[in-house]
Amino acid sequence: MNGRTWKAWLVPGGFLLALAASLVNSSLFVQIAPSLSFYYVGVFGAGLLLAWRFNSSRILFSLLSLLLAHRAVVFFSSVEALTASVHSGPGRMAATLAALLVPLNFIAFALMRERGVSIPGIAPRFGLLFLESVAVAVLCRPENSGNPSHTGGSIPLWTLLSSAAAIALFIHRFFQNRRPIEPGFVWSIVAVFLWLQFAPVGKASDAYVATAALILAASLIETSYVLAYHDELTGIRGRRAFNESLLSLDQQYAIAIVDIDHFKKFNDTYGHDVGDQVLCMVASRLSHVSGNGQAFRCGGEEFAIVFPDSSAKDAYEHLESLRRVIETSMFQLRGSERRAEKSAEAASDRRAGDSDRRRPTRKKAFPENPNQAPDLISVTVSIGVAEPSTRLRQPEQVIQAADQALYEAKRNGRNRVEMASTGPQRLSVKRRTKASRL
Repeated sequence: MNGRTWKAWLVPGGFLLALAASLVNSSLFVQIAPSLSFYYVGVFGAGLLLAWRFNSSRILFSLLSLLLAHRAVVFFSSVEALTASVHSGPGRMAATLAALLVPLNFIAFALMRERGVSIPGIAPRFGLLFLESVAVAVLCRPENSGNPSHTGGSIPLWTLLSSAAAIALFIHRFFQNRRPIEPGFVWSIVAVFLWLQFAPVGKASDAYVATAALILAASLIETSYVLAYHDELTGIRGRRAFNESLLSLDQQYAIAIVDIDHFKKFNDTYGHDVGDQVLCMVASRLSHVSGNGQAFRCGGEEFAIVFPDSSAKDAYEHLESLRRVIETSMFQLRGSERRAEKSAEAASDRRAGDSDRRRPTRKKAFPENPNQAPDLISVTVSIGVAEPSTRLRQPEQVIQAADQALYEAKRNGRNRVEMASTGPQRLSVKRRTKASRL
């Protein structure tokens, strides 16, 4: 895993849980215990408010599930003597059911379609929690819970199966969408385990449960940030992040504008699904550009790379290496996509064909390597790079100069890197539209 993946897993969930566990097991816990009630109420209140504000029924009902489970354990543990009830009778039954149901609820809320905090969105979730509450109330009655033998810990190990299933699901979902909310659920489940296994009741339980809720709320904020500043399709930073990065640039920097060659024709030939996969592939290559470059998707098939504390000449070497990497990257066409391409070509030939003369073979939307397999394709990019000068003082002017250099790269045959000229430039010319680059 790269540094960004590690950061998504450790911050904020891993850090918050490690801090909470350290405090619970330290001598400082006695001093901070009186303020835990404020922490508990504040975290759940803020979390529920954030979930409502961000229109996330998933987080809202996950917090409610966590809150109900904790209150149930505390209530049924008080039915008998506090010191014994968490190891037998209603208290132990409530802890066992909480260990089983909380992860299963997290799974259910993750798999349900997100419809926001609306009647169609909250009704089935409310129904699920209501039925579970009734079941817990019945099973935790003294005559039903019994007094089974129990050794070690506060919950039976078989309840860990639901936690393991939930953790596996969230890990899988993270590598699908790369959103911080999934690691947040994993760390929240670990906090629930620590609560039920080592401190079912008391101030330590308040600390663990409130921390589990805090992790979910913090992950929701982190996910909202990622969605706001990162491109949802490719995962790299988007236009808003690019605009903000310009504010922190020093006097020396370089900006490159990258555009995929013939991308519109590529989409027309292979379809938008394949086009999206190509965008993701190119974005992945751009995100690993050398020279401390920072890649952004500005829209469509256009990307930008910012090189802080670098000249255009230095950035050129890194961009040329990047161009070669993209040019040699092969993209696998699946069978259905290859058949769809051939069917589209045949249908086009039939519609435009002349009965008296054979139509010439249709040219490919972009050059292909004759030595590559027929189901492998490749794309190329054109790049323009510029740096500030006495005439180009503002980042917007540098971007315009880089865009002009990109146009020159397109005009000179594409699949090349061009540096903005140091001579007088026609900066009054309007920025070329994407159509002029195709």
